[in-house]
Amino acid sequence: MKLLTPLNWLDYQLIDSGDYEKLERFGKYILRRPEPQAVWRKKLPEQEWEDLNHAWFKKEKGKFELEGNEKGKWILKPNMPQQWFINYAYKTMNIRFRLGLTTFKHVGIFPEQAENWNFIYDTVSSFKTEAKVLNLFAYTGGASLAAKAGGADVTHVDSVKPVLNWTRENMEASGLDNIRRIPEDALKFVKREAKREKIYQGIIMDPPAYGRGPNGEKWILENHIAELLEASGKIIDKHSSFVILNLYSMGFSSLIAENLMKDYFSFYSQIEYGELFLQDKAGQKLPLSVYCRAKI
Repeated sequence: MKLLTPLNWLDYQLIDSGDYEKLERFGKYILRRPEPQAVWRKKLPEQEWEDLNHAWFKKEKGKFELEGNEKGKWILKPNMPQQWFINYAYKTMNIRFRLGLTTFKHVGIFPEQAENWNFIYDTVSSFKTEAKVLNLFAYTGGASLAAKAGGADVTHVDSVKPVLNWTRENMEASGLDNIRRIPEDALKFVKREAKREKIYQGIIMDPPAYGRGPNGEKWILENHIAELLEASGKIIDKHSSFVILNLYSMGFSSLIAENLMKDYFSFYSQIEYGELFLQDKAGQKLPLSVYCRAKI
């Protein structure tokens, strides 16, 4: 099992964490927002948290999103914009993200996923021919941008149409084009691709604990993950390919991710699993995602 944290971020820093919050720098702006995994104590005093942040997410009692995320509002200090851009660079990959303050505390990026972006870029770049990559539950497209930057033909699937528009903004800001963006339920899309006998050289799965498709389809991780993996196994190239599975549910360990990968993708010769984390200035490690990666 490996613990991975991104080392290439210049425009992001986890400053402090604890007492169920995190203090983060995105470019030149510092945000304060909830973090349920930060159960330890903060290292910086409360006054420093108050002085440093440019925007603070205040939870509304009794307001929860379907995925279990807190709903609330941002308290902005003067000159704090609603939207801004940050950059991420790795080798010859240079990608750009438009960030924004949403009512569910998210800002449009999960910084710990940079470790997966590096893996995607390196793997896709190593293929001798153009790889077809499918990104499921793709959000604002960090993994899609990495695959496209590496030279892949990318299909980006997410059930939320505004998120697909956000992906387009990130793609254009990164100087990339032709990422195919599809507003669809991920499980339905994969099953349809299997019927069409489509084959991909890369599949990235980022399923939430709970979610809804564009037509109200209900997604519950523990109920549907096996079905998704089984269907995905029918459309992956068994000779030259990779698969990434991220799990965010606090009840799922990296050992579960490894077992699922070995069960439904038993033909892979290289399987790596563990946790993605961010480390604050005091050295405290904040776990944010369980991952499993496999490739041939």
